Amino acid sequence: MPIPPAASFYEVVLAVHIMAVVVAFGVIFAYPIMFAVGVRHDPRGLPLVHRVEYTIERMLINPGLLLVLVAGIYLASEGHYWSDFFVQWGLGAVIVIGALVGAVMIPTAKRAEEIAARDVAAAAGNEGEIEMSAEYRALVRRLSSVGALLSLLVLVTILFMALNLGA
Repeated sequence: MPIPPAASFYEVVLAVHIMAVVVAFGVIFAYPIMFAVGVRHDPRGLPLVHRVEYTIERMLINPGLLLVLVAGIYLASEGHYWSDFFVQWGLGAVIVIGALVGAVMIPTAKRAEEIAARDVAAAAGNEGEIEMSAEYRALVRRLSSVGALLSLLVLVTILFMALNLGA
């Protein structure tokens, strides 16, 4: 008698979907801590922090978002969930997250890297503390605001998914 599989393909895809969410979006909750440490420890490291930020977005968040989408499409199709609100919300969230990361987060982080490097270089002759420009602070405010929106969107989406699975 054949041994039944430990998990169905659907369950494996569900696990991949959940893992992709954790891996791709977990880092956005760490960004505020990374920036706080960078500013307090040594502002000369801020250009590198921004380079790390947009590299993570390009190499981790964007591919993870694609995996979340592909797995979600399979799960919605197999489970016949296309008419359910949580699927529509999830699709909308994927579009909004992808758009914000691609159109706001990555270009703003690249510009913040450039301006931070400029501000640090300008302060090289000064013996005092490095003063970041108003332009840099505005870019960081944009990154912080959009990052907070992304975090909220991820959390609300997880809530909607969990509420549906618990029903």
